Amino acid sequence: MGAEPAREEIAARFSRAVALRVNGQYDEAIPELQSIVETAPEHVEARQELALALCYSGLFDESVVEFERLREMAPDCLPARNNLGLTYAMLGMNDEAKAEFEYVLSKDPENEVAKKNIVYF
Repeated sequence: MGAEPAREEIAARFSRAVALRVNGQYDEAIPELQSIVETAPEHVEARQELALALCYSGLFDESVVEFERLREMAPDCLPARNNLGLTYAMLGMNDEAKAEFEYVLSKDPENEVAKKNIVYF
């Protein structure tokens, strides 16, 4: 009974939280995702979903903090790097945004999100 049920519970909670975020129910998704990240800090997908939910709810500074933590944990998580770049751009942090898109393109020169956004910088 130890790790496996806990892993299944986290997976079920994560699925519910993603559904809430996708449905725009950020006030419900955020605490659930925060709880998952506290329970399983290595859960890269939960941290990315939390950062997105924070961003979509207008909590940009908090979103940046989560995306930056994710960048430290998983530097080659390119979707997160693109989302961090987009969030930086929304905040007028153009040098930081450009650096994120450049990093993504250095790893994946055909990345459509980064290619589309790097032209603004």
